[in-house]
Amino acid sequence: MSPGEFFTRWRVRLGYPAALAACWFAHPTPQSIAACAAVGLIGLLVRALAAGYLHKNEQLATSGPYAFTRNPLYLGSSILAAGFLIGFHSWWAGSIIAVYFAVFYPAVIRHEERILQARHGTAFEKYAGRVPLFFPRLTPRRDAEESSVGFSWAQYIRNREYRAAIGFAIGLALLAVLMKWRG
Repeated sequence: MSPGEFFTRWRVRLGYPAALAACWFAHPTPQSIAACAAVGLIGLLVRALAAGYLHKNEQLATSGPYAFTRNPLYLGSSILAAGFLIGFHSWWAGSIIAVYFAVFYPAVIRHEERILQARHGTAFEKYAGRVPLFFPRLTPRRDAEESSVGFSWAQYIRNREYRAAIGFAIGLALLAVLMKWRG
């Protein structure tokens, strides 16, 4: 198993213990939870938009948010995580999550890039040459190969992106419980 495969396989499995460890150190306040909700909703919106354009293993996603960044799902996850960093209201908790993201996500992104390169060849190379890996462009990429694929709620559901919204709601509830418990 390559390092990329390892990190891809274990990122979710180890994400739960990292989140629980962060909760141990969390000291949320009403203000930090409200800020977490506001920032997290932006992350959920980015993820939802990306999932509605993504047809996994069928075609290379290049339109919608994929015209700004090659990894809008991970960008959305990072924004969600930033929301929870605020919500935890603890440097220790924030450090745990920041280290988790710094260790896992670069390796996972590189691994997925190799898969897309193998699957889509020249089309992916041209796309990768025009669209940044993670931090989005200010304007969408525009060229002759623009995909005709638009956003689809059915695709959002097929990609099971609603699970991120459920997880976010559970996370907010957990922060509220921690606030009451520690208050």
